Amino acid sequence: MTMTTLMTPATVSTVPGLAVPAYTDPAPTPLRETKTLTMGKAINEGLRQAMLDDPRVVLLGEDIGALGGVFRVTSDLLAQFGARRVIDTPLAESAIIGTAVGLAYRGYRPVCEIQFDGFIFPGFDQIVSQVAKFHYRTQGAVRMPITIRVPFGGGIGAAEHHSESPEAYFTHTSGLRVIAVSNAQDAYSLIRQAIASDDPVLYFEPKRRYHVKGEVVPELGTPMDQAVIVRPGTDVTLLAYGALVSTARDAALAALDEGVSIEVIDLRSLSPVDYAVVEASVQKTGRLVVTHEAAQSGGLGGEIIATVTERCFSYLEAAPVRVTGFDVPYPPAKLESHHLPDLDRILDGVDRVMGRR
Repeated sequence: MTMTTLMTPATVSTVPGLAVPAYTDPAPTPLRETKTLTMGKAINEGLRQAMLDDPRVVLLGEDIGALGGVFRVTSDLLAQFGARRVIDTPLAESAIIGTAVGLAYRGYRPVCEIQFDGFIFPGFDQIVSQVAKFHYRTQGAVRMPITIRVPFGGGIGAAEHHSESPEAYFTHTSGLRVIAVSNAQDAYSLIRQAIASDDPVLYFEPKRRYHVKGEVVPELGTPMDQAVIVRPGTDVTLLAYGALVSTARDAALAALDEGVSIEVIDLRSLSPVDYAVVEASVQKTGRLVVTHEAAQSGGLGGEIIATVTERCFSYLEAAPVRVTGFDVPYPPAKLESHHLPDLDRILDGVDRVMGRR
């Protein structure tokens, strides 16, 4: 693809020497008041607002145009902004990310959709070798304001390569921001923040939460690099992100029947981790449980526990516990309920950290 394919007769320029497509169609109306939206629709509205705010924002991905994406997250954006800003790409993730690098170098803010989590690996080299390193390599002369949307996690009965949790590969890579949303409000706010950031952002969206509704306020809200306490407690700190935040809240509610008060934290930012919120909670509760769908070995939970142990050792009443997916390839759909952490497995982890097992 050449840059000339993105030019339109009506252009505006916010970068010296760079012509970018102007937005001319005012409909449909962007989100202006509090509404109840599904997570998928909230992301859609966030993308729409970002494209209205900045004509340099360009979307790229497989089937994101006429189809609106396999999950319909980009539905109607092609009709509003046109094929020069909502670009259907070949089935080639390396080419999608590589094109985004060139666009970013020229002053655009590309948003790439990786259709499914397991499809990100053909683009892995571009992400870790180019996207993550360009700013450092050029001593700050070139930024990579690229957002890479990744539907991730299981729970939808999908085929192989469609239910992965690859976030740890990217939290291990310096130069990338990695975030994961758990609700409609964050889905809307954080996609806008990610696109506005001058840093490259991996934006993980849990596909089994796409149809869960929530109230969405048209505001940017809490900064994307901050963790949020979604349920206060005093006995155990329970960290989660993505789809498991809801499961963690259910576990906290169930634990009250046994007299255990669990503080649930939605990490939101996986790199960097907001250790200030985590440490303050652990210093209060003295106990830590971390849960994620990804495998335990090499997972984010181990890194968080190691850091918290180093910084809060004298506050800990028990060894921290991980509740994760198993160290196996993601299983067939009929077995995934046994693989994914659920309420019972999380409560078992709480029992262990409370010394009840």
